Amino acid sequence: MSRKLMVVLAALLALAVFLIAAIVYDRQGKQAVAQSAQDHRAALVRPDAAVYGNPDAKVSIVEFLDPACEACRAFYPLVKGLVNASFGRVNLVLRYAAFHQGSDQAVKILEAARKQPEMYWPVLEIMLKTQPQWASHDHPQPAMLWQLIGETGVDVARAKLDANDPAIQKRLDQDMADVLTLKISKTPSFFVNGKPLLEFGAEQLKRLVEAEVRSAYPK
Repeated sequence: MSRKLMVVLAALLALAVFLIAAIVYDRQGKQAVAQSAQDHRAALVRPDAAVYGNPDAKVSIVEFLDPACEACRAFYPLVKGLVNASFGRVNLVLRYAAFHQGSDQAVKILEAARKQPEMYWPVLEIMLKTQPQWASHDHPQPAMLWQLIGETGVDVARAKLDANDPAIQKRLDQDMADVLTLKISKTPSFFVNGKPLLEFGAEQLKRLVEAEVRSAYPK
């Protein structure tokens, strides 16, 4: 056997070993998330989490979101649409996974807006809409949000004071602690009635929600 062929075979063998290891690691990671969700149900939903839709819905989508995450921005219309089209059978529970630099400040601004009636979701939507302006990963500028959210009608001066409320920092700390407990490593991460979305994608999320709706609301 020539040396060149031996080198090629060795490279192919190494690649095969890498791919097998990657598949095993991915499977183990998904199993770990599923097991964590089962073992730590209280970490999925906290009483002070923001809820969109019918609070009494039998199907809850729990989303761990980072305001600076591009995928979170892309998924938001889909998730909102699933809730709106559910006739009150599905709601969205929003939790934070502030992984990106500056995201913790964005969360504080969002939570400060929540202290004002009907301001939370409009402010979140402006944050996501203007994400390319303030959330550049190499140079995030979350302070820009104070100007950007003004168009929602939120009282910015009041929100600036409320953003320093220790209760908001405590809520963020709790969410990040739950992120660790649940072994969440990426955003958005979804759980539907406690079941993690293991195969990431829009259609996969739709199917999981539809399956839970059928189970919770049998005809």
